[in-house]
Amino acid sequence: MEGLSVVGATSPCVSSSALSSKTSRAHSCKLILNPIKKNHHLAAFQPAFHLFASNRNQSRSHASKRNHTARIFLPHLVASMEEVEETYIMIKPDGVQRGLVGEIISRFEKKGFKLTGLKLFQCPKELAEEHYKDLQSKSFFPKLIDYITSGPVVCMAWEGIGVVASARKLIGATNPLNAEPGTIRGDLAVQTGRNVVHGSDSPDNGKREIALWFREGELCSWTPVQEPWLVE
Repeated sequence: MEGLSVVGATSPCVSSSALSSKTSRAHSCKLILNPIKKNHHLAAFQPAFHLFASNRNQSRSHASKRNHTARIFLPHLVASMEEVEETYIMIKPDGVQRGLVGEIISRFEKKGFKLTGLKLFQCPKELAEEHYKDLQSKSFFPKLIDYITSGPVVCMAWEGIGVVASARKLIGATNPLNAEPGTIRGDLAVQTGRNVVHGSDSPDNGKREIALWFREGELCSWTPVQEPWLVE
């Protein structure tokens, strides 16, 4: 409508009265149309692409909500599906002689694993050879057997979710010089031949070694009072 008022004002063929009349009509048109211009934000006057964009955004929002709902993480359900494992931990003669028994046991207790078997035991040669039978072909095997039977060992059975892998991490690398600080070997040992402690390397070996070192009736089945504060 602003274009109409410009044309009327500049045309040489229009009389002043006609120009006045057209200008008046233009003003009246402006009075009618201006409210529409001011209220262009109202939904009824939104351009079509805004309406469709709104629908698309709503669809995306609903889809996002559906996807989010499908990915809800329930840690207590995951924890309930994890399997409780058993592992055999043995404090070797050097650990016993150095007075490290309490220190080593406390590492596993503080972690939150459950102790189900514990004894101080003088290992006979036959049992040591059976335990380390996978290493029979190694040149150091005789020396290893002499070492394990040189003094008492502390036999332990531990239980918990993921206890085998976690215990291996607590123990540290076979060579104490490569073990991380904070691990048992990293903190308490300096040489592979005197690396203080043994831990099962798989759940199957954990069961086998516990059966090898403990007789029937030597394991205790019990429920720690702290268990609800450790696992869901």
